[in-house]
Amino acid sequence: MPLHDRIIPYLETVGLYHLARLNSQWFWVDEPLLSAFIERWRPETHTFHMPFGECSITLQDVAYQLGLPIDGEPVSGCLTEFENLMEHGRPAWVWFRELFGELPPQSKVKQMTVCYTWFHERFWVLPADASDETVRVYARAYILMLLSS
Repeated sequence: MPLHDRIIPYLETVGLYHLARLNSQWFWVDEPLLSAFIERWRPETHTFHMPFGECSITLQDVAYQLGLPIDGEPVSGCLTEFENLMEHGRPAWVWFRELFGELPPQSKVKQMTVCYTWFHERFWVLPADASDETVRVYARAYILMLLSS
């Protein structure tokens, strides 16, 4: 999704602006190097087998590379029943509508997930005359897409 200028202050507030800048202009993937690493990855041990020994990527490595904090409460979990209560007795779809201003069409919902295409179609272009609340909704969608991808 494009990074709109009016969204940047929200990304800076939550500490994710540097992560948003890791796109094709700031960051590129060395595909042959990535392929070489994939060939050396051993899923049984979660390590890379290199000529000089085994090595692993730690949470601290990821935090250092991406500049993300790793202290505090984790953001994790699995929703086994998406329709069940999420926050103080509110159903999940009510919470979703409050965050994004609307619900996706049923064709864009698969089990407990919303298709990326709906976010791209809905939040691709920020209207020039968008209100502050609309900008906040677009910022939430951008953050969700940023963290999901």
